[in-house]
Amino acid sequence: MKPQFDPLEQRYPSQRFPIYARGGMVNCSSPQAAAAGLEVLRRGGNAADAAVAAASALTVVEPTANGIGSDAFAIIWSEKDQKLYGLNSSGRAPMLLSADRVLSDGRDVKGRMPVHGWTPVTVPGAPAAWAALNGRFGRLSLSEVMKPAVRYAREGYPCAPNLARIWRGDYVQYSRILTDPCYQAWFETFAPLGRPYEAGEMVFLPDHADTLERIGETGAEDFYRGDLARRIDAESRRYGGYLRYEDLAAHEALWVEPIRVNYRGYEVCEIPPNGQGIVALMALNILKEFTFTERDSAQTCHRQLEAMKMAFADAFRYVTDPEEMEVDYHALLHPEFGAARAAEMTDHAQNYGSRPPMGGGTVYLCCADGEGNMVSYIQSNYLGFGSGIVVRGTGISLQDRGADFSLNPEDANYLKPGKRTYHTIIPGFIMKDGAPVGPFGVMGAYMQPQGHVQVAMNYIDFHFDPQQALDAPRLQWLRDGRVSVESRFDPELARALRRRGHDVFMDLSTPSFGRGQMIVRLDNGVLVGGTESRTDSNIACF
Repeated sequence: MKPQFDPLEQRYPSQRFPIYARGGMVNCSSPQAAAAGLEVLRRGGNAADAAVAAASALTVVEPTANGIGSDAFAIIWSEKDQKLYGLNSSGRAPMLLSADRVLSDGRDVKGRMPVHGWTPVTVPGAPAAWAALNGRFGRLSLSEVMKPAVRYAREGYPCAPNLARIWRGDYVQYSRILTDPCYQAWFETFAPLGRPYEAGEMVFLPDHADTLERIGETGAEDFYRGDLARRIDAESRRYGGYLRYEDLAAHEALWVEPIRVNYRGYEVCEIPPNGQGIVALMALNILKEFTFTERDSAQTCHRQLEAMKMAFADAFRYVTDPEEMEVDYHALLHPEFGAARAAEMTDHAQNYGSRPPMGGGTVYLCCADGEGNMVSYIQSNYLGFGSGIVVRGTGISLQDRGADFSLNPEDANYLKPGKRTYHTIIPGFIMKDGAPVGPFGVMGAYMQPQGHVQVAMNYIDFHFDPQQALDAPRLQWLRDGRVSVESRFDPELARALRRRGHDVFMDLSTPSFGRGQMIVRLDNGVLVGGTESRTDSNIACF
């Protein structure tokens, strides 16, 4: 019997309370992925194992936002080492790919990088991230922790409501614009019925299962230096792509030192560039110059927006692959730089250029185990399903992260062979007095640092629990200068922002405001979790 209800029809505001647990917790945008992480914890795995289990499962159960061909970043708290670690597994541009070549080959779109096809494909980093995270901190084998993902792909899973909505939107768009033969494998993989999946229909991805199994059995070696790498190379050559076996073989996940800003006694931590986590920290470095007592006030929202505009102006000017940056990114986080930026702020909306520093669209998950280890993890195709390229017979959907490169030699993020692009995906973590408070994150392209600032302030300034910190209505500065607010946003507050000069409009699309997760650890070891009410999120715990 076909149900008469519409699972996307939300007639009434619902309430979610924070979840408490002691043995372990996994927060994901998919219930199946959260369950995969919990399954591994119950088998004796730790937070690192659970993160890899959930991340690999998400490539199956939420392919609209990530895949086997994604990039990934992570921040890990090791209770044994009493130390915070960062992992950057973003891929580089193929060595055959340059701005001059894109332009001379006619692959550009009005002087910009394309978002579909082989041209914006960079080296995928997610499989290497799984192997690195599991190899350094995990307790179980990579093959063991990836078994739930393999099972979901082979035995199927029911399509969730928000997943179905996004799938349908992408399918309609792809059917219209992706007509080249190189895209045929995408339709065979993700629309085998000749249409998108509906909520409640079973999704089967058998090619994913075989590929995930190979990645687990070989510690991701097959993906970068084995048969899978050769198959990716062959497909790229067949359709005129730039990615080669040598690019894949050269990839390595990098262990990095997280960057941080002291915000009212808390340390908010992010992955350093080429990620845009520094944007959130630059904004907080400005906002700490002010005192906030009321969240839902025009002054608070105005200052958040102005700080974000300043931070983005500087990030778009300077942030790219750290090997190519013209300034030391640490200088962008100096307290004096934040204070100087804060002094530029008035009570009216302004446009900001970049300022020289003083000398001197994704899945997010977080998890914690009962031993004190915690992981903040994010991976992404960049835009929806990514490039629209699926390697035939493998289920590997390739990201379009290279679309963020610039073809203008005056820009910091100018495309060069082997370069890592400005990266939107960012995991967050909060510390206090040298001890972990917990992981948090909000996915969603350029909404991500804005979501980080809003969630962190909700927790630190306004003392919200993790669930309320995520549930609070959000606003978003857009690159065209407008400000979008959610339908739940106070209309009078929106009008007050208009009076301050902000071009405010209401956006009915809740996914555009990001999807987040958060875990806080209490002094007694109890975990308190919040999960995103804007999508199919779930917390699995015990």
